Amino acid sequence: MLDAALKPQLQAYFARIVTPITLRASLDDGEKSAELAELLQEVASLSDKISYIRSDDDSRRPSFAIAREGADIGLRFAAIPGGHEFNSFVLALLHVGGHPPKEDEETLARIKALDGDYRFETYFSLTCQNCPEVVQALDTMAALNPRVRHVAIDGGLFPREVEERGIMAVPAVFLNGEPFQHGRATLEQILDKLDAGAGEKKAAAISAKAPFDVLVVGGGPAGAAAAVYAARKGVRTGLVAERFGGQVQDTAGIENFISVPHTEGPHMAAALERHVAEYSVDVMNGQTAAALAPAAEAGGLAELRLANGASLKSKTVILAPGARWRRINVPGETEYMTKGVAYCPHCDGPLFKGKRVAVIGGGNSGVEAAIDLAGLASHVTLIEFDNKLRADGILQDKLRSLPNVTILVFAQTMEILGDGARVTGLTYRERESGEMRNIVLEGVFVQIGLLPNTEWLEGAVTLTRYKEIEVDRRCHTSAPGIFAAGDATTVPYKQIVIAMGEGATAALSAFDHLVRM
Repeated sequence: MLDAALKPQLQAYFARIVTPITLRASLDDGEKSAELAELLQEVASLSDKISYIRSDDDSRRPSFAIAREGADIGLRFAAIPGGHEFNSFVLALLHVGGHPPKEDEETLARIKALDGDYRFETYFSLTCQNCPEVVQALDTMAALNPRVRHVAIDGGLFPREVEERGIMAVPAVFLNGEPFQHGRATLEQILDKLDAGAGEKKAAAISAKAPFDVLVVGGGPAGAAAAVYAARKGVRTGLVAERFGGQVQDTAGIENFISVPHTEGPHMAAALERHVAEYSVDVMNGQTAAALAPAAEAGGLAELRLANGASLKSKTVILAPGARWRRINVPGETEYMTKGVAYCPHCDGPLFKGKRVAVIGGGNSGVEAAIDLAGLASHVTLIEFDNKLRADGILQDKLRSLPNVTILVFAQTMEILGDGARVTGLTYRERESGEMRNIVLEGVFVQIGLLPNTEWLEGAVTLTRYKEIEVDRRCHTSAPGIFAAGDATTVPYKQIVIAMGEGATAALSAFDHLVRM
């Protein structure tokens, strides 16, 4: 099963295993169990510190535990860990085998100090870019603390569980049988949820930091580039991010980043984070910006207030908050979010295999989503408000060639219908005739573009009617000492390569401002 070129790389990784480990498989007579057994045996053959046995000691089959002699480790995969989760599998092997996780000492100490019995179950899909971070966080906790147990479950292998638990979006985490977390979460965010007092301590520590020369808000391509360029100038640089990587984390394939023919969003996000870590940048991840107060006078300090109550001050600020999926704002959308309403076809598409779904939006994102979903769903209905699709011609041709796709143009989505637990349909209005029509379906994927993350900047800097930050060609905003870059600004063409260039420009402009101040 393993690619020949991959095996030497795995052998190099497995050389870091300190203590022998055992892969304990629970199997049945099915094809998937045979596939898992083959994978585990191949992996075990690559290191004399990894052994394989068939134990059949768990009711979920196929599944396997990663055990270490003399230790109580509660780490299991109810999955054949391929795709985005193969890295999770390799990291779990290393951590159970005694190779230390990359997290800082404070975070590791918090994991080991957890007092309580925590039984986590994470449902994921192999195509989900957001799932590995959650799986890896909980695996790390289970590898270090015997009172933490974690099972990572491929929803595609256990559809009955998915159905019974009403899971319609991943990652979906359960703690001791009760819903705990939906969607992406960092290790720190999970620990904060388990430790109610952690947020206050963290806010106090952040507020105690000395003023920065340059403070970057946002950890996407623009923010990362700005931080690197600022740090290279030797000035005191900080970076605040809700999640490092930003919207890139949700991008499946990237094929237009010059010099890199193909990469995936999570890989690029990790590379951005590694690059920033090479410089003296004070990174404050998992923090949400709440308000900005520009300096009251020339040469003064701007103040950034965070959602947790913390406050940071800086001589200059670079705004790179990025954007998020735009909502359609109709009845039922909020009520059925994660219950059939979704925004990431790559993440949640596999949960709708054999079901009827709708895609709202006729641009490139919407048409690409409809094409992808047509390979899984029994039927896809694409709904476009305009009187024609706006996607590239080659994508439209592909979409129209698919037999299980219906295209509705000049149609306005009016309401998403449900039974209280999940989506059951959708109401739309034919814009030409005014007639209202219903569609019976189980899922709705919203793909109508992006909305800048700028609500918290109202009154601080000038925003356009589209809520974009107004900037000039040097990335100056309307407030002295405040600069901006990336998808949240008025710069046209929202592309990764452009955001990086704008981030660099903003940092150089901020440095020039510091020199002239």
